[in-house]
Amino acid sequence: MNNKKFYITTAIDYANDVIHIGHSYQKIIADVLARYHRLTGDETYFLTGTDEHGQKVEKNAKDYGINPKKFVDKIVTADKAEWNTLNISYDRFIRTTDNDHIKFAQKFYLKSKAKGDIYLGAYDGLYCEGCEAYLVESDLIDGKCSFHSDREPLRITEKNYFFRLSKYQNFLEELIEKNPSFVIPESKRREALAFIKRGLKDFAVSRPNIKWGIPVPDDSNQTIYVWFEALINYLTFGIEKKCWPADIHVLGKDNLRFHAIYWPAMLKSAGYELPKTILVHDFISLNGQKISKSLGNIIRPSKLVEQFGTDAIRYYFLRFGPLRNDIDFTIEKFKEVYNADLANGLGNLVARVAKLCEKAKIGNLKGNNIFDQNIITPLASFELDKALSEIWHKIKLVDQLLDTDTPWNISNTKRLTEIIIPRALDILNISYQLKPFLPETAEKIQKQFQGTKIKAEASLFPRLR
Repeated sequence: MNNKKFYITTAIDYANDVIHIGHSYQKIIADVLARYHRLTGDETYFLTGTDEHGQKVEKNAKDYGINPKKFVDKIVTADKAEWNTLNISYDRFIRTTDNDHIKFAQKFYLKSKAKGDIYLGAYDGLYCEGCEAYLVESDLIDGKCSFHSDREPLRITEKNYFFRLSKYQNFLEELIEKNPSFVIPESKRREALAFIKRGLKDFAVSRPNIKWGIPVPDDSNQTIYVWFEALINYLTFGIEKKCWPADIHVLGKDNLRFHAIYWPAMLKSAGYELPKTILVHDFISLNGQKISKSLGNIIRPSKLVEQFGTDAIRYYFLRFGPLRNDIDFTIEKFKEVYNADLANGLGNLVARVAKLCEKAKIGNLKGNNIFDQNIITPLASFELDKALSEIWHKIKLVDQLLDTDTPWNISNTKRLTEIIIPRALDILNISYQLKPFLPETAEKIQKQFQGTKIKAEASLFPRLR
């Protein structure tokens, strides 16, 4: 056992509405990595949460006729319920309205200002309410934000405090060029580097006339810009638990610029170490359309789990999710994968072996409870889909061995026992490899195969029609 510290974070979800299936992928990734590191003996810290300040939340709360705190409290309760359905084992659910975060964000702001990196200026330009982000013309596609094509960006003029991002141009360029594992995958690293090489401009770190936010500590007329203070959440928890720097931030591609460019510069300014890796995934669409409240095509994780089960949803996204490219999710595709890989694959194999163990009166088996190297290697490079692919390769091999040995044709109990015990131990080994990925399924298999008598039980994954 290594007994090292491992700190993993996801992006914190904006609390203007309850999360949907598009938010789920990074949480599942992070959960797998956290569970894996706990099993290897590492002192593991897994952080997720909600980003609760800003203009959009303020406006949405007003539309519902309640104050912003009551509004975000309802969102948080609903978000936590959604993550519970996916078995997300976070160690802390941080809220940017938490007192410790508010105090730390203000402390961080003042550290950066003391470094000479924050100054009062004026902004005249575009702003996307959907992203809560400042834009330039080159960010637009057909005059709209590339992530919010259903709304016009605002033209705003206001006095703000600015962060000297331009000062860190050379630092950021060198950081990303010389550290290929700082931003992964490679396509996202190149994207971040290209943005830097176009020339960095200072960005606003405060907003006037926004009441719902953390006050600028030395200017009560301004609140700290929602993105600036939200990023600091990783440090709030990391410093408290003495586990900073983060081993990995997991986030979607719409957050790339903030995490790969703004965040390292901010940390450098305030005198903190940088995270080790930023993993950026692509997007999930639904039936060929962007998941959008305005389109009415939002699916909550709980609805899918209610219909298909937690581990089936985890499996699909871990194996076929948008790790390197956008994917389109449909129920039809999901059912095909479910039946092929879960019902006819893992589920059928477990049922076959359990029935033969029952026939041979086998029980009290013990697995080796170690991870195979072909699982360790892809997990070390955060390629969770490849790790799962290796497990399913093992499932197919065990199936093939059964078909070759045809133990169901053997009437001699001693001979049947000799043939089937190795296959049962294979099942136990597979179940251990599955523990980070499909924890409920792994536990069911281990309980079934480590009992006094192994018995055939109900299918782990009943076939779908």
